[in-house]
Amino acid sequence: MNEGHEEPPRLPTRERSHRPGGGRHRRPLPANLPPGAPTLVLAVPGKVGTVADDVDVAAEVASIVRVDNPQIDLRLVSLADGGAELVKEIGVISAERTTEGPAAVVVPLVTGPHPRLMRAVRDAAAQSETNVRITEPLGPHPVLAEALHVRLAEAGLARADRMRLFNVSSPVDGIIVVTAGGDEAARGADATAVLLASRLTLPVVPAAIDGVPAVRDAAERLRKIGANRLALVPFVIGPEADHSRIASAAEAIEAGCAAPLGAHEAVARMVCVRYGAAFGELDGFDDLSD
Repeated sequence: MNEGHEEPPRLPTRERSHRPGGGRHRRPLPANLPPGAPTLVLAVPGKVGTVADDVDVAAEVASIVRVDNPQIDLRLVSLADGGAELVKEIGVISAERTTEGPAAVVVPLVTGPHPRLMRAVRDAAAQSETNVRITEPLGPHPVLAEALHVRLAEAGLARADRMRLFNVSSPVDGIIVVTAGGDEAARGADATAVLLASRLTLPVVPAAIDGVPAVRDAAERLRKIGANRLALVPFVIGPEADHSRIASAAEAIEAGCAAPLGAHEAVARMVCVRYGAAFGELDGFDDLSD
């Protein structure tokens, strides 16, 4: 019993790393892949080498995957030419193989539905006449919602601690999750908006920078329910959208704006998850939400 002379000991709190590329605790892939495992091909919307905030995002994601999973043969391929480079790379991979099974697993480097990108990937796979598998986009997934929370916190637009102190007011009272890929991408971001809302206990709605609902429509929807201090968080990795356009949309509705996901460790983690699930359903692939 505490007599008031001492404060009771505090329970330890669990801290998360917010570093974009760290986190050696995660292990979505085993240390040893089966013999003849397919090559992991990261299909990048736009040109490989596109600079966003002075960082080649796609190359950095690939670097994180390689460092954490040196057993993977990873190739980075641009879709800027409509898929011609992907056709060529798949052909090279196929010629190098000496085992049966899929030659490659193509992982589109996007967070959600992106019809133009997915069409280019499917067409390239068909033209290559090679046994390849194409995965789903990286999201939705709780680890990506967590990464969006981190980006908001880094910009001072959300509390870093998840629902820890209810008596501390939030910097904003409404969030817009902005994606790229048209109307379908906006619909696909709805699940991520729900996941983020559950983390922040705030209203969160999706929008598309290139479709419907637009950012202005989403802002109007939030303001109708009394949310006037708004923030945008780009549910994009980087190469698939112009961040300056997203920032301009935020400015137009007088909202704060977080950075894109970029090379956050959650992106690299989901690349590995999509790759592994495509060819083996290895143990532990679904146990990623803590």
